[in-house]
Amino acid sequence: MRSVLGTRTRRLLETYCEQATFFVPATALFEAEEHLAALAAQRGSEPEVALKLLRALAALTEVLQEDAYEAYRHEAVDLIGKRDPDDWPVLACALATGCPIWCEDDFFGCGVAVWTSDRVERYLLR
Repeated sequence: MRSVLGTRTRRLLETYCEQATFFVPATALFEAEEHLAALAAQRGSEPEVALKLLRALAALTEVLQEDAYEAYRHEAVDLIGKRDPDDWPVLACALATGCPIWCEDDFFGCGVAVWTSDRVERYLLR
């Protein structure tokens, strides 16, 4: 949702989608679609425009279905603990792909590298 409601994440996706692969669990997209319209409306944006942008940005990523990361479910749930068990697909995708988690939150703490947008950009500029 950050890529739709903000600009930095969107710019990074659009700029670097040809030279890097950005993975996202399908469940995260479903959740974003479920909540984005209301958030966009609260911010004075058109919900339909926000959903269209979400779908366009999703096309710049590799959407992983649950079968691609299901083997890491138990490990992800154990690592994430009580912090937010519903985030296990994000962690399982990171474990399955060997990639860090791109997140602005400073509380994801789960034993896997978590990169904020500034770190992602530094890496991609190399």
